[in-house]
Amino acid sequence: QVQLVESGGGLVQPGGSLRLSCAASVSIFSINDMAWYRQAPGKQRELVAAITSGDMTNYADSVKGRFTISRDNTKNTLYLQMNSLKPEDTAVYYCYARWLFLGAYWGQGTQVTVSS
Repeated sequence: QVQLVESGGGLVQPGGSLRLSCAASVSIFSINDMAWYRQAPGKQRELVAAITSGDMTNYADSVKGRFTISRDNTKNTLYLQMNSLKPEDTAVYYCYARWLFLGAYWGQGTQVTVSS
């Protein structure tokens, strides 16, 4: 069973930064794609950023220029560097990963709260 464990969430002031991590229990070297999603109270889950096996990245318009997705295959870990955080970035952030033969999995989520 594949596990994805997120960490790095917390409370931060507007304009601050956080780095989220998502550690996979299996190798991500041959992964199809990985992504970060978020879900704010009363809203649908939305894609924040994604990265493909060829390291192509894609971002939601609302986070372009502020967030950076990356991964470290040696640590089987996905990252989301979040800078210039805004109150509207407050949400539970979920890690998503999809392997060709293992299938797709979600992490348990980590809370990010941006407030003064």
